[in-house]
Amino acid sequence: MTTLHNAPRPAPRPQIGLALGGGVARGWAHIGAVRRLIELGVKPDVVCGTSVGALVGGFWLAGELDALEAWARALTRRRMLTYVDVALNGSGIMGGKRLEKAMREYLGDLRIEELGTKFVAVTAELATGHETWLQEGLLREAIEAAYALPGVFAPRSLHGRWLIDGALVNPLPVSPARALGARLVIAVGLHADAFGRAAALRRERFESNDQEDDEPDTDSRLGLAKRALFRTLFRSSGATPGLGSTMLASFNIIMDRITRSRLAGDPPDVFIAPQVGHIGLLDFDKADELIALGRAAVDAQARALESALNNLV
Repeated sequence: MTTLHNAPRPAPRPQIGLALGGGVARGWAHIGAVRRLIELGVKPDVVCGTSVGALVGGFWLAGELDALEAWARALTRRRMLTYVDVALNGSGIMGGKRLEKAMREYLGDLRIEELGTKFVAVTAELATGHETWLQEGLLREAIEAAYALPGVFAPRSLHGRWLIDGALVNPLPVSPARALGARLVIAVGLHADAFGRAAALRRERFESNDQEDDEPDTDSRLGLAKRALFRTLFRSSGATPGLGSTMLASFNIIMDRITRSRLAGDPPDVFIAPQVGHIGLLDFDKADELIALGRAAVDAQARALESALNNLV
């Protein structure tokens, strides 16, 4: 008779990985995608995020996705200005102190090691360009490093290295998920339609000086100064696009081309691609639309997702 302690144990279920890509404001689509995946019963063992993907993934695993979604849906152009602490004498136009305060309020001193699920925030080392995976330490500090977009936010100093937005080296972090043991990787990428209809819309904006103005903010002279700064950065000047528009469009090109290259060598098993290219990288006030697009993208791949999960052995 076989004794209990000699009985064969069932093989552990192969691990599932979720990769959440960068895309600045378009990242609110991750909220809708994650919500829908939860409803479909998908429980990843590994979550890897680049830039805003690290923000959404980190808040989700910290149990604060509801708070992040409420905050995102409440953003308006006027409210966004309250988070802009201009720092033109630094290495970015935004000091980020108000955002850091909000991160501390929601995440406190929670460490990555305490999340209960493997988590990686993908960043890039400024000095070497090396892709850097943050897997331990304060969650909020890792997220802040992951979204430190050059020119907008100053680099973050962690573990003796200056770190910047991971989208510059790995916009859709499939490879970290596989490296941490995921047999099946589901990826949510935000650049699949970056150069379709969206390209024509950008061309129209570049050629026009009649861009839509921000919502009026007459609460203070500081508010007016911020609006003047953003008009200077993002409005076209004569025949050329503004400085900020050029910078963001260039960043869009980099993320698109690197994503294509990385996915050619290591594609995910299920690729979820919200159609968000028509939304600007700084349109943080469009959370309602973006979240809905994230949910719709998961539904569009529901059959492929079901097949992949059923074949996971």
